[in-house]
Amino acid sequence: MPNDPAILLEKVTKTFDQQNAVNDLSLEIGAGESVALLGHNGAGKTTLIKLILGLMRPDKGNIRILGEESTSRHRGKNAHAFLGYLPENIAFYNSMSGAETLAFFARLKRHPVSDCARILERVGLAAAAHKRVGHYSKGMRQRLGLAQALLGNPRILMLDEPTTGLDPELRNAFYDIVRELEDSGVTVILSSHALTELEAHTRKIAIMRKGQLIASGTIDDLRRRANLPVHIRLITRPGMGAACAEKIPDGIGCERINDHGLDLTLPSERKIDVLRHLSATVPELDDVDIRLPSLGDLYMHFQKESVVS
Repeated sequence: MPNDPAILLEKVTKTFDQQNAVNDLSLEIGAGESVALLGHNGAGKTTLIKLILGLMRPDKGNIRILGEESTSRHRGKNAHAFLGYLPENIAFYNSMSGAETLAFFARLKRHPVSDCARILERVGLAAAAHKRVGHYSKGMRQRLGLAQALLGNPRILMLDEPTTGLDPELRNAFYDIVRELEDSGVTVILSSHALTELEAHTRKIAIMRKGQLIASGTIDDLRRRANLPVHIRLITRPGMGAACAEKIPDGIGCERINDHGLDLTLPSERKIDVLRHLSATVPELDDVDIRLPSLGDLYMHFQKESVVS
């Protein structure tokens, strides 16, 4: 149905040797959403991706892909034809060129070989299309892997450590492609340890620990749930740091950096009131820098919270 989520997981469990790699996990991902899938090594991310891809079946629970059931009895073959996947470690034949490699995958996916040149150009490999893959750098092989994932016009794209080996310019180009895909309604799942990148380029976060989903939502959702403190750095005119410190409201952590700098630590809910107070009472201020809890801060918070609970 048109309003069905792109991916729906309901109480999914997958067990190996009496250990739950994925444990009673429920998650809904809409069309056109970009989701960062986070977790320590062994958290169950790769197993979850394989379950979504249909490479393995859940022992319990239900999986729906693009509205089609994907369980032991119903494989959802039509839906799985619209999935693209870039594994963390992808292997190619070193003796084949990039163009030959992509043409090989295009035939497997029944995608027009004539479209391969366009896709290679899109990932920045047009100039190296006829070069042997054995002579490709790590970053070039990664871009070729992305090219094969784009074959077949996928409606769901799953990328495992996709920016490994890419320099900053190519990383930006990669996320430009991700934004274009989102805008066209493609659902993108990125599994990566590059949290700073993911914070800037994904709309939703899903954090796993020991096979369980311990937190999910937008980064603003997770900030509200975690209720971590906000850090504010104040820069005053030279020599005015001490005078400024005397005007900081009670209950606010204040640390002097030097004669013109202060670091404040305060509850998130007091942020606006404190900024208004400083604006009205501290004419010595030259600059204010606000640091909200980062994705890295939130990730560590929920991992520790999960251990305690």
